[in-house]
This record gives sequence, structure tokens and C-alpha cells, in this order.
Amino acid sequence: KKYARFMSVPIICGEKDERINTAPEGEDAKWETNKVPNVINPDSPAWTKKPSELSDEDYKAFYKALYPYTFEEPLFHIHMNVDYPFDLTGILFFPKIKPNMELNKNKIQLYQSQVFVTDNVEGIVPEFLMMLHGVIDSKDIPLNVSRSYLQADGNVKKISGHITKKVADKLEEMFKADRADFEQKFKDIAVIIEYGMVTDDKFFERAQKFSLLRSAVDDQNYTVDEYLEKISTLQTDKEGTKVVLYASNKDSQHSYIQKAKAEGYDVVLLDSPIAGHWIQKIEGAKEKVRFARVDSDMLDKLIPKEGERAHLLTDSEKESLKDYVEGAINDKNYSVRVEALASDDLPMMVVMPEYMRRMKEMSATGGGGFMGMGDFPDHYDVVVNGNHALAGKILKSEEPAERDQLILHAKDLALLQQGLLT
Repeated sequence: KKYARFMSVPIICGEKDERINTAPEGEDAKWETNKVPNVINPDSPAWTKKPSELSDEDYKAFYKALYPYTFEEPLFHIHMNVDYPFDLTGILFFPKIKPNMELNKNKIQLYQSQVFVTDNVEGIVPEFLMMLHGVIDSKDIPLNVSRSYLQADGNVKKISGHITKKVADKLEEMFKADRADFEQKFKDIAVIIEYGMVTDDKFFERAQKFSLLRSAVDDQNYTVDEYLEKISTLQTDKEGTKVVLYASNKDSQHSYIQKAKAEGYDVVLLDSPIAGHWIQKIEGAKEKVRFARVDSDMLDKLIPKEGERAHLLTDSEKESLKDYVEGAINDKNYSVRVEALASDDLPMMVVMPEYMRRMKEMSATGGGGFMGMGDFPDHYDVVVNGNHALAGKILKSEEPAERDQLILHAKDLALLQQGLLT
């Protein structure tokens, strides 16, 4: 049945009992059991019909027939029907995909002339679309060959490229037709779009028109270009680089987001498991654009402006303060630096440098040429605010034990704020 359920001719396997009510209308039911042909392929292959012949309910019913144990309805579908220069029909459904959920890549079914072949379409469907559901049917896809042969086959390349184009066309059409509705759906398909942008250059160019960034400050959605325009005045550093501040967790990084907001800055939420790869791709494509996680350093350092803030400490006091902090922490995994920050800013901050943290995250999700970095021990910068009252208190303390206690207490508070205190 698995292989023949959508064949164009009915396949009969013996007989089955069927109960029929033979009583006239209005009388009590009178049931009889008759023998009828047992048709094992009663389902209709919706992908062979024209889109104009199908209603939304027909598509939903077909989806339910394909995936009877999937309870959520798909967000939308794409119906393909090509007969030249290659043969391809099919319907692809976009399911809801939540961040960090386990992604099942064997949901698209491959048919040839309505006969099931396999649910492993690797090498046929672009990698980033393997999370979709649905059916593709083609006479031009060679069977029983290796993945490398498939990838080298001319028709398969064309089919794969056409599927990518149809997906990009559909997404752009939805974005233009009803942006508010698209924004509602985007959060459930963001991982697919971001994965496509990272792995497919042609899709990347198309997706920049409809891929969205959500502000953690005003809760609005922006395309990449819209967002870069929004921050161009306040978040351009002294080198002329636009700095996109982002948070990976709106709740745990709430205090940093609020601090940035108080300074007039905006912060976007990037919580995808492949956010690091996506950021790298955008930075490579856009001139003078840099991303920095909002808790990866003091704001003055994330977006440096013309004219440095004056130090209240002398050079010798800065060196003494640095020595005191290094001695109290006494851990090679922490590097200490003393900075001139606002006197009402944090007295101390423990941060993982943006580059190192991002490379470790990219290594953990694979690719990017950073495999193995996830095995390196974590290394943090301890940023001491030399203009804070605590710095003066530490320098004035003549008791080493009291001084160490002040330093370690400030360090623990800094670790707590980063969710690193154990």
C-alpha cells in the first residue's frame, strides 16, 4: 500500500465487508453486510491536479492523508507543475518550526509516475528545504544512484534550482501581498529562511527582501536594509561602521537591552540555532556592518564614538587596580582590563569576546571552518570600570583580604548578570 497508494489505477486486493443500511428513509435502520472490492489506494494524488481545481480544504485534507499523526496544520503550501525543460509536479507544505526543536528531514516523499520511491530526498531537494513536508514527482530523477551522481545530474540540478526559485517566489509574493500576515508566519519559518540564506547564495539575494529582524525594543519587524537605515544615525561608530546590537535571549539579557534602550540604541532578537552563521553571512555581504551581542562588552566599547571618555585614574592607579583584580581572581581563563566608563555604569562586567563566543557557537552547530573550537575552554574578559566608585574603594583599601572580598563580590555579581554564576 505504501508504494501504490497514489497510483492512477485502482488496485484491488481481495474483498472486504461493508455495512449498508437498507431500510427506507424514515424507518429504523436495517443493516446488511455486503462484500465489496478492497481498494488499497483510495487516496487522490492532489499534486496531479491544477491549483485552480483545489480548495484550501482539499490541500489540508491531502496533508492529513500524508501525515495522519501530525496534528498542526501547515502554514501554507507551494504547488509545482512543470513539464519543460524537465518533468516536475508536487506540493510542498511549510510546517511550523520552533527554535531549537529537533528537525526531522525525512518528511518529503519522492514519487515517480505516482509510485512511491523514497522519503530520503537528499541531493534532490536543497538542504535548507529538507525540513518541509510534501510530495515531489518526476520522471527525470534517476533512481538507485549515489548522492554524488544525483548532485552531478543536469536535470536534478535544474529541479533543485527550480524548487528554490518557487519557494523564494512564494515567500516574496506573500511578503508583498500581506506583510502583517507574513510577519505572523515568519517566526515559525525563520529557521528555514535563515538556513537557506547561509547555504544558498541565490536564495540569499532573494531572501534579503523578506527576511525579518525583530526589535527587542519596539517589538517591530524590519527587513535587513530597513533596519540598517533605522540605526544609521545613532549606531554608527567612529569608523563609519553600523553596529547591530543583538540579544540571543530577551529574558536573560533584559537588563542589557534596557541599558541600550536608555542610551537611545536598538537591539534585535537573534535566537536561532544558526544565528552565528547568519550573522557571518550578512557581515560578509554588507559593507561596514558589524554585529555585537549586547552583553559582549560595555556599550562604549561596542559602539565606540569620537572622543574617548576621560580616565579618573592615573596610569599607575590603573596598573595597580588591574594587578589587584588579577590577583584576587587568580584564574588564567580571565583577562582583566581597566576601562574609562560612565561613573554610573556597572563597576565590573564579565564578558566573552564577541568573536570567540560566536566561533564557539558556530562550531557547535557545524560548518564555518571553525570545527573544534567548541572544545576550547571558555575565556572571559573582566572589564573593570575605572571611573566607578568601587575602583577608588579598592585602591584605598589597605587590607588585602577586604580588597579581595570587594573584587570577588563584584565579579560574582557580574557573573550572575551573565547567568554564569555556579
